[in-house]
Amino acid sequence: MSNSLNALLFASVSLLTCAPSALLKADDDIVEFQEVVLDPEIGKVCYAVTLADVDNDGLQDIVAVTERRVLWFQAPDWTPRVIIADQTPLDNVCIAPHDIDGDGLVDFALGAGWTKIGTIHWLTRGDSLDEPWKVHLIGEERWTHRMRWADVLGTGSPQLVVSPLNATVGNGVRLTAFEVPDNPVEGGWSATVLDQELNRMHNHWHVDVNDDDSIDTLTASQEGVYLIERTPEGWAKTQIGDGIDGVKPFDRGAGEVKLGRLASGVDVIATVEPMHGHSLVVYTEPKGDQKLWTRTVIDAGFQRGHALWMADLDGDGNDEIVFGHSDTPETFGVIVYKARNAWGTNWSKHVVDAGGMACEDLIVEDLTGDGFPDIVAGGRATHNLKLYINRGP
Repeated sequence: MSNSLNALLFASVSLLTCAPSALLKADDDIVEFQEVVLDPEIGKVCYAVTLADVDNDGLQDIVAVTERRVLWFQAPDWTPRVIIADQTPLDNVCIAPHDIDGDGLVDFALGAGWTKIGTIHWLTRGDSLDEPWKVHLIGEERWTHRMRWADVLGTGSPQLVVSPLNATVGNGVRLTAFEVPDNPVEGGWSATVLDQELNRMHNHWHVDVNDDDSIDTLTASQEGVYLIERTPEGWAKTQIGDGIDGVKPFDRGAGEVKLGRLASGVDVIATVEPMHGHSLVVYTEPKGDQKLWTRTVIDAGFQRGHALWMADLDGDGNDEIVFGHSDTPETFGVIVYKARNAWGTNWSKHVVDAGGMACEDLIVEDLTGDGFPDIVAGGRATHNLKLYINRGP
């Protein structure tokens, strides 16, 4: 990003509504964040946030999903604009950007009606960005809850991978990859089931875990953390960790999952346990004959941990953990955790927002062009959308 454009972005940000204590000092040497309120009342729930270059100007825009609407906030001044409103079954719950029709402009896959029938749509723009977008149906999957684009089938083009929350066939969730047809409006989207044995799958994540140039899927479910990968013999499922071992089914396993890497080369999987859970956990790579990854609880005592990301916030080569929780009395919000050893077993805690963001979802990426990733978070009980600008160490 040019210096002039970067200056314009920061000048524009200063015009937005900021909390009086907007510059949040980290506990020690992590980074400082400037809090910007993008929308104080975006909807009943801000279910999901993502990033996409909606207007094709080379800048990432912020996209937010509420129960009735999908909105985008246009960079660099974050002007709010509507993509759709009241055009899908209640509630919208997840979104994933991708150029679906091949016209060089970003479209969106969207999950809606998730507590009832579960509908999967894709959205394409009208003749101009001032018009409502068109909604096309891909299919239905009861309890549709999360979706991401990844080439899990190895075809050279990404598929839309959808995970429902609760069991859809027998005792398991039908984790499905939908392929974009030649005519995505009229053609049927072929579906490949990757797995259907795990239940209460709150989230999934795509990454090449074993460095074999093939995209894998990490899942967080009632059964724990699993790796699902494509092999010459078919789909293989390997357990990474048990998750928390609660007495009741709702108190077992994991609910969120992301993978990061430390400067030492050690891979770290971060989870929230159980689903909507109280504990933040890391798994580090197994040693010797050890089958499961080593599980370490790094913080606990939360109510409804619900959002998770890993990114190098301060440029030291270590990915930090960004965690959001929504119901912990008085302290709900966003926290950053920094690794304090090369093995990922010792972490320090740095509160970014305490009491101002009942965090339902968050995403981390450099939106200002200064090399430091920023945080975008959407609220549940707080009904808001915030940007936390990373000012660096």
